[in-house]
Amino acid sequence: MIIYNVTVNIDDSVHDEWLEWMKAQHIPAVVGTGCFISGSIFRILVEEHAGTSYSIQYRATSIEEVKKYMEKFASILQQEHSEKYADKFVAFRTLLEEA
Repeated sequence: MIIYNVTVNIDDSVHDEWLEWMKAQHIPAVVGTGCFISGSIFRILVEEHAGTSYSIQYRATSIEEVKKYMEKFASILQQEHSEKYADKFVAFRTLLEEA
């Protein structure tokens, strides 16, 4: 099992809208590419100086499926997020492999 993890810190001014959009639109769109078998969002339980942080985890059966997502779908879905919430978030991505 491969986990494609996206960690996002979202500004408080758009938090509620962003969280609803992620649950209703973005996560289903990423899973809907067929590259992942599921997607979940978790609030990170740490005090932040600003904003709120989340871990969005997408589960894939293989690294090839993640590569397919990165090559065919990632740029357009990431661009949509970036345009919608410009200057209101920071994000980084991590790939994890179940040991």
